[in-house]
Formats: sequence, structure tokens, C-alpha cells
Amino acid sequence: MDQPNTQQAWDRAAAGWNRHAPAIRRWLEVPTDVMIRMAGVQPGNRVVDVAAGAGDQTIDLARVVGPNGRVVAVDLSPGVLRHAAENAKAAGMAHVETHRADAADLRLPAASFDAAVCRLGLMFLPDPLAGLREIRAVLAPGGRFCSMVFAGPEVNPCIRILMTTALRHAGLPPRDPFLPGGLLSLGRPDALDGLFRQAGFFNVATTRIEAPFHLPATADYMAFIADAAAPILQILAPLDATARTAALADMAGQLDAFQTKAGWVGPNSLLLTTGQR
Repeated sequence: MDQPNTQQAWDRAAAGWNRHAPAIRRWLEVPTDVMIRMAGVQPGNRVVDVAAGAGDQTIDLARVVGPNGRVVAVDLSPGVLRHAAENAKAAGMAHVETHRADAADLRLPAASFDAAVCRLGLMFLPDPLAGLREIRAVLAPGGRFCSMVFAGPEVNPCIRILMTTALRHAGLPPRDPFLPGGLLSLGRPDALDGLFRQAGFFNVATTRIEAPFHLPATADYMAFIADAAAPILQILAPLDATARTAALADMAGQLDAFQTKAGWVGPNSLLLTTGQR
């Protein structure tokens, strides 16, 4: 996705993403804690949160660094950044700043941060290597970066169903899931390690974490998708309301396979990769 379309898609999804923040937090709470620890975030640190979204993990970072630290939440979408700023203010985190920028052009001072994170954002970059080089450039020597992305389609069946069904209903051909810019684009084994090293990071390591999405029913997951899943909604955008409804119903029918007696449990597998400048 090119930058203007990506920004517009996330601007449209911003309110929905923020509305579903409690469910997203439950889903990603454990891997987010691991990400922050893998980035080596400490009290008093200066941290940049790349592709911060509505800022759920930004607040977690702010709690760790404390009032003597600083967190800069960066995102391409002014819509989601407004929510990030409001949420940080509501949480009493005066040491959080927001900054609109592309991940490949952060427009931040070089070597000015002790740590950096990027939760479920790096895979959307058309050139992730450029993004990694830019992130490395703003880290001080010895600073660590940790990214969180989706693993491959074979271990993320819900995303695979959403993507293939959306493309089919939109009359578009199937896509290589590993093409840059897609939800699963960095899920190929060892791909991220190689990119991190190519960008100049050392002490590179990747950890895979299972993060199932627990909700009461398929309908709750589909409400999240219809409200907040910008990449899926962007594919469906050219369809009229009837066709979009049919596409979402098709997805729901397939995703019913993950309904259990205890609720809907959607498998999700994440890759957390860390490197040091």
C-alpha cells in the first residue's frame, strides 16, 4: 500500500481501533510485555514507539520509563495519533509525546533514543529495510530495538482467511503473502533476522509467541474486523454495502471453525525480533 492510501485507511479505522482497545490489550498484553523487555527498556530511558497506533503499548512504555523518561509515539496517521495523545493524557502520562512521521523517515534526531519498539507495524512498510535503518539511526550506541510482526500464513489461519476472502470478493487475484507491505509479509522464517543484520543491528534474535485472540463469539471478532482492520477494509472499500456485507458474512462462516464451548479462540502466532545498535 502506498503512503497516502495507508494513512487514509488507518485514519478511517482509528476510532474503531481505539474502541476495541480493551480487547486488543487482552490479546497482546503478554507479547507486549515481552517486547518491552526484549527492547531493554529501563526507568529513565528515552524510547520511540514506531507505528504506535492508539498508544496502548505507549502507555506501558511510559509506565516503565517513569516520569524521568520520555516516550515518543510515532505514527503515519494523525487520526490514530489523536487517540494516542488523548489516551496518554487520560492515563496521566505527561512524558508521552506524539509525532506524525513515516517509519522510513522518522525526522527525529540521530542517536537520541535508548530503545525503540514497533508493535505490528513493520510488516506494513513497503521497504522494511529502509525502516530498520531509520530506526537504528535514531538509537544511541548500544540501544536496542524490538519489533513484533505476524508469523507466516500457515500459523495464522484467521488472517489467511480474511485476506483470501477479501481479495476474492473484491475480484482481485490471490497475493503472495510475503510481498512487502502485507499483514504476513515478514513471517517467512529467518527473514527478519537477515533484515536486522543488513540494517546494521547485531545481537539479533527472534522469538515466536503464540497469542490466541479470545472473544465470546465469532461475531465479536467480525465486529473488530469491520471496525478496525484497515488492511482488510481497504481491499473491500471499492465494494458497495451489499457486497461488503456478503464478504464479511463469508469470512464469519469460515471463522466459525474456531468457536469453542468456552468462546471464540482465533490462533495467532507472532515473531518478536530484537537487535542492538
